[in-house]
Amino acid sequence: MQHTLLPEHVMPQLPAHATGLSSRLPTALLLGCAITLAACTSYSVNAEPTRPATNSQAEQNGSFEQWLADFQNRALAQGVDPAILQQATRELSPDPAVIRADQHQPEFSRPVWEYLDGAVSNTRISSGQRLLSERAELLSAIEERYGVDRHILVAIWGLESNFGGNMGSRNIVRSLATLAHEGRRPEFAETQLLAALDILQRGDIAVDAMVGSWAGAMGQTQFIPTTYNSHAVDFDGNGKRDIWGSEADALASAANYLRASNWQSKQPWGFEVSLPDGFDYASADLSQRRSLAEWRDAGVHLPSGVSGLNDDSHAAILLPAGHRGPAFMVLDNFRSIMRYNSSTSYALAIGLLSERLQGRGQIQASWPTQDQPLTREQRLELQQILTDTGFEPGGVDGILGANTRAAVRRFQQQQAMAADGYANLALLKHLRTFAEQTAASN
Repeated sequence: MQHTLLPEHVMPQLPAHATGLSSRLPTALLLGCAITLAACTSYSVNAEPTRPATNSQAEQNGSFEQWLADFQNRALAQGVDPAILQQATRELSPDPAVIRADQHQPEFSRPVWEYLDGAVSNTRISSGQRLLSERAELLSAIEERYGVDRHILVAIWGLESNFGGNMGSRNIVRSLATLAHEGRRPEFAETQLLAALDILQRGDIAVDAMVGSWAGAMGQTQFIPTTYNSHAVDFDGNGKRDIWGSEADALASAANYLRASNWQSKQPWGFEVSLPDGFDYASADLSQRRSLAEWRDAGVHLPSGVSGLNDDSHAAILLPAGHRGPAFMVLDNFRSIMRYNSSTSYALAIGLLSERLQGRGQIQASWPTQDQPLTREQRLELQQILTDTGFEPGGVDGILGANTRAAVRRFQQQQAMAADGYANLALLKHLRTFAEQTAASN
């Protein structure tokens, strides 16, 4: 997994997910990562944006050796077995590569359509379809027990670890200890480290075999340790919850997590819709849930033949690239996927890949590929202008989250623009002009 979570309508360039599911933080929330394409070649994004550190965490904690001694005392006080603790932390040293990954701030981000092209690739589709056939009996058993659509599970499997082919190779204890000592989210990292020691104490995996991403996500479905402890299952019945070597355990654990995240059996995650002329784009937000009947009354055209729904089913409209791009209606299961990974782009990729695995799901509307995504400096500038002009984006951190989108909408509404909350270079230029005019009039 990752690097820093960037705006939801654009995706950074990669380390791999690691996210696992959240307590998953969601896909388990990984430790401040972005999502490039690599470390696990997974396409997960962290659950929760990680802000740049303002002070050196290492300076606050002292040397790694001092931090480790203090941590060992805390771990013993919380009941960690002394033998397990000694085995896991013997000759432990910080991993410089983990810190480099944690501190990486991508200057350029990838538009959502480029992210989806990579996530929902022809290679991943063909591999997923083959595995759906080869693992049909296993997937049927998991589907029957947990009620989670097999195509969603295979899509998660594919994006998280390339179907088990790229789970990450870093020692989880070393990575989490490094992050707990000098990462940007030390408390979270230490919580995960204690959870990892609990896994070792239970005997599910040996310390040398507990490997994963630099951010601490593990196995074929990239769980973080707390999520593993809460939701991993021994589906193959061998006495161990082995999400590394057992496809059955990994896929069933993902299904168990989704079920715990309010997965609705037999209901879709969502689908593409078309919006009428004059549509109120301010209502196109995950926070704006309405019944299907209400959306129809607003002129939203739903595709025919969608099963598992009725007029009372509630959904939201998602515009991942603003009003000039495709529109999607997303239901409760989309939100369940976001518990696995809180990025809307990730959840959309899972949904679309699950459809493509079934031979459908081609997006009909065109993406605004001429749009220029904002660089990090431009995102900071946009937030600063919004702050200076009174639109209150909730801070200047380069992360275009819900507060910034709401601020953009307020600006768009004041300027009689389509209030879709989407920030691109054209919007930034408009903001610059507005700020100059405002300053000149004062």
